[in-house]
This record gives sequence, C-alpha cells and structure tokens, in this order.
Amino acid sequence: MDVVKVPGPDHPITLTGHAGHVQALYNGHLIADSADVIWLKEASYKPVAYFPRADVEMGFLAKTDLDTYCPYKGHASYFTLNMDGRIAENAVWSYEKPHPAMEAIAGRLAFYPNIVEIHEVKSAGPSVDATVLHTDSGAGGPQDPRWTVTAANPPV
Repeated sequence: MDVVKVPGPDHPITLTGHAGHVQALYNGHLIADSADVIWLKEASYKPVAYFPRADVEMGFLAKTDLDTYCPYKGHASYFTLNMDGRIAENAVWSYEKPHPAMEAIAGRLAFYPNIVEIHEVKSAGPSVDATVLHTDSGAGGPQDPRWTVTAANPPV
C-alpha cells in the first residue's frame, strides 16, 4: 500500500498561479502556451510549471508505461515527446489523480527543464503611439474637457 504524506514544515509544497503567459519549447518548437499555469514549489527543489492539458500540443506526446510514486503528490504518468524525428522519452509527466492536497495539479502536464525550455512571455507594454497625449481634436480644441482653458482652469 502506498504511503500518503501531507506537505508541512518539514516538507513544504506551495502552489501558485501565474499572472502572465508561460510557454514551453521543445527544440525551438512551441508545444505549450498558457495563461493558466500553476507553479509547484516543493521543499528545496526548483519550481515546476504545470500546464493545463488544453494548452499543450498533445499530438506530439505519447503516453508511456512509466509510473512513479511521490508520497506527497501520488502516482505520476509519463509521456514521450516526438517532434521532427527527435524523441525525448518520458520528458513529460502528469498526476492524473493526485492526493487531495495536490488536487489543483490534477491532469496538468509538467516538463523536464533539461529537455523542454520553460519561459515567461514578457509583455511588450503599450506602444509609443498609445502613450502619446493628444490634446488637439483637429478642430483647434482639446479632445478632453479637462484640458479646456477656462478662468477656473488657466494655462500653466
């Protein structure tokens, strides 16, 4: 029978949502792109991104027979990546039915970072055009009444 352990001070596990887009690339090819990634930080290990299955190109994955067990998370199933003839055996894993404390990662997919590049997509921010303040409506007056020169609002 499998031993079930609950995360705690001796073995902390935190799950954190991510506010932006995260991508996964395999040999330069985009295989996952999501704004719904959950980061799992376990004890002293590096954080792991768990992607929703709907945001992963499942056509490049084939389920394998490998099954491993973590007393904190449960049984993990594995997938092999196959893209452009390049194969990465058991490079992807998923906890299909994790222990209750880890239910948030159920069915999500994670990638070995030495095989798949995981990175956050940086927002370019507003363009210069979007930040320029236009005060002339084209008719010789301002576009916004706050910019109208009146006795109560003299020019500076």
